[in-house]
Amino acid sequence: MVRAARSWQGNRWLLGLARGIFGGYFLYNGINHFINGQMLTEYARSKEVPLPGAAVTLSGAMIVAGGLSLMTGTRPKMGASLITGFLLGVSPQIHNFWQIENEQQRMEEFINFTKNIALIGGACFAAALPEPWPMSLDTRQQMQPAV
Repeated sequence: MVRAARSWQGNRWLLGLARGIFGGYFLYNGINHFINGQMLTEYARSKEVPLPGAAVTLSGAMIVAGGLSLMTGTRPKMGASLITGFLLGVSPQIHNFWQIENEQQRMEEFINFTKNIALIGGACFAAALPEPWPMSLDTRQQMQPAV
């Protein structure tokens, strides 16, 4: 743990910024799954997702939990796993560019597919970081005196 703590020297603000941007991206989009659930369910149905309403709700919960985990630093490996699982499941089903004939739509799905692959890479980076993360809720709870 001492070695991990030393590796954060001078990088705490950068990690905090990255956590806010990366985790916040998934938190925002997860909340959007609930706010616009009906629209997303219809879109999922058009992409032949089995049980589209349940899929939208479950995937929204996964990315809300994953985003919060990364933002707070609480069990970040679990959060990164939730995000990776979401992206691995949704990318080939929703962004199946190889099955689209319209050139513009194919390009849009290709961009979203490759973006999701890059986001999987970001989640892998997050999972690879040594724990506990500085300024995380896990770290703060460990520092609280026992009562």
